[in-house]
Amino acid sequence: MTTSAISRAAGTGQTAHPATEAVPETPHARPRRIEGLDGLRALAIAGVLVYHLNASWLPGGFLGVDVFFVVSGFLITTLLVREHQRTGRVALSQFWVRRARRLLPALVLCVVSSVLIARLVSEDLLVSIGRQMVGALTFSTNWLEITAGSSYFDQTAPQLFMNFWSLAVEEQFYLLWPLATLALLAVSSRVRVGVAVAVGLASSLLMALVFSPGLDATRVYYGTDTHLMGLMAGAALAFAWTHPTLALRVAPSRWGRWGAYAVPLSGVVLLALMVGLDEQSSLTFRGGIVLASVASAVLVMGLVEHRPDGPTALQRVLRHPAATWVGQRSYSIYLWHWPVILLVALDNPSAPGTTSHLLTRLWCVLVTLALADLTFRFVETPFRERGFRGVALGLAGRVRGLTRRTKQVVAAGVVGLAVVTTVIVLTAPDQTETARMLAANEAAAQEPADPAPGRPVGTTPSPSASAAGTTGAAGAGAASALKTFTMPSGPEIDAYGDSIMVGSLQALRYYFPGIRIDAKSNRRWSDGLAEVSARGAANRRAVVLAFGTNAGVDEERVKQVLDVLGPQRMVVLVNIMGPFARVDSDNTTLELVAKGRPNVVVADWADAIRAHPDQVQSDRVHPTIRGAHLFSKTVRQALADLSQRSTGRAVVLKDLPIP
Repeated sequence: MTTSAISRAAGTGQTAHPATEAVPETPHARPRRIEGLDGLRALAIAGVLVYHLNASWLPGGFLGVDVFFVVSGFLITTLLVREHQRTGRVALSQFWVRRARRLLPALVLCVVSSVLIARLVSEDLLVSIGRQMVGALTFSTNWLEITAGSSYFDQTAPQLFMNFWSLAVEEQFYLLWPLATLALLAVSSRVRVGVAVAVGLASSLLMALVFSPGLDATRVYYGTDTHLMGLMAGAALAFAWTHPTLALRVAPSRWGRWGAYAVPLSGVVLLALMVGLDEQSSLTFRGGIVLASVASAVLVMGLVEHRPDGPTALQRVLRHPAATWVGQRSYSIYLWHWPVILLVALDNPSAPGTTSHLLTRLWCVLVTLALADLTFRFVETPFRERGFRGVALGLAGRVRGLTRRTKQVVAAGVVGLAVVTTVIVLTAPDQTETARMLAANEAAAQEPADPAPGRPVGTTPSPSASAAGTTGAAGAGAASALKTFTMPSGPEIDAYGDSIMVGSLQALRYYFPGIRIDAKSNRRWSDGLAEVSARGAANRRAVVLAFGTNAGVDEERVKQVLDVLGPQRMVVLVNIMGPFARVDSDNTTLELVAKGRPNVVVADWADAIRAHPDQVQSDRVHPTIRGAHLFSKTVRQALADLSQRSTGRAVVLKDLPIP
């Protein structure tokens, strides 16, 4: 195989077949395309796309990235080994240039275009955009975001290029792995396979050890050191496949009866993992990702094997023209899909579970595919086939044919675009509107609230208490107050929560003057247990609990909190809403915990905000000012429902105007 042939293969996913098959030796022969790998890429990008469109549709769709890693590890290692077999050397500089022309042009187009459009849609999308652009253009996104404390799974701040973390991992692999491969080429193929497997196992073990259940998993997911198993699985397969003897051993048809089922079973396993795993499961990081990588490697084995009796059913499916079309454009689809989802979501808000949400998600898919096809045709393909120099010469030729006036307009447009982009980056806000609001509310939460502005405590009942016909006097008849579930007034309510409650602070004080709020961002149910336990018997007769946005609902912790509060207090559990796969299961858990406890009710915040998606901030999690009032009304209604359920007396709530 010639160096030019290898170059073309590096850009298109082509490579030669193992030594047991005929390999073209003519100087201009192109290597045979491994039919089906584009189909496997299509499966991978479909998983990632569905997960990002709505995580609850495919909770483990993020495993599509690991399929990409296996394919990349296999193809890149195969290309390096084949080049060495043909020429006795590996031209590293040419290899790296080929990767640059394969990746950079489309990446730069996506980054610049997304920044310009984001400026028109919402400044919230430009927070930390300078860091994001540096990470994207230097392929260091994963480590920069780890250092900045960003989260992949708890997306409480919109990041325009969040998905570029995996491109960073792959590019770091492209930079370092050729050097390691050169060293490994000095030893036997079996040793090479063993080293690749050992590195993959070490990375898997490190992921399992660093992962802490209940804590954000971004560090172990983003880390190059903890996420090498897929790349190494592909590399190990490539080392075996490029050796005449070992190539026969990795062929599924040589595995006996087991071989007939191994490949389709691996496909079933991979799909089952995408459906069954999620970002909160310990199994995901302690074996799940490894199993997905192994299953992907077996699928690659099944695809690369050339059977004399013709293609297998799986090969035919993954060679379908539609799958090939998507797979060829998978890189551009991956680049564009997340910025498109964010931009469409902000421009046309919708809530999961609604027809509007389904339609906007369909629109995201159509826009992404259109942009990816244009990018593939007019950016990826020209640079891959002609290189930087060829494209530059072609553009120069076209410019020479323009009139002087047109040249001036084009030059002014390019300069203007650069200036505008630079100004946008330099003037980007350092915090989202949500972050500023939360910071102000957290500061306000430290100050004692005036239970009834301008009036002594207890002289005027709260709106809720007035509606219920109670006096609302704080502390009056403490013993009897613990035994009655009449509608509580503000001075009779304690509220504990995370950033959702922080964002609703002022509205809660408006609807419940005198309410005592203990809320901070990033709190979890374990923090709620600590705070409720610390206050002990001093907790008021009604308690509102709003946790779960961070790390989900911990059933045991919820039960412990309720046990600490006891059956004599009215308790409201506020369920959650957000772009998390766990939303439905978490809310089901809250319903089950509340069931059988007559003093506990669930405030259905998820259902309330689903009908008003415009009342959520750009992060798709925190309420706007109007959303905060909706949150407070939902809590008030839950207390009224609990009171009526317990006393048998209806509670009429006044419709207070939003100030």
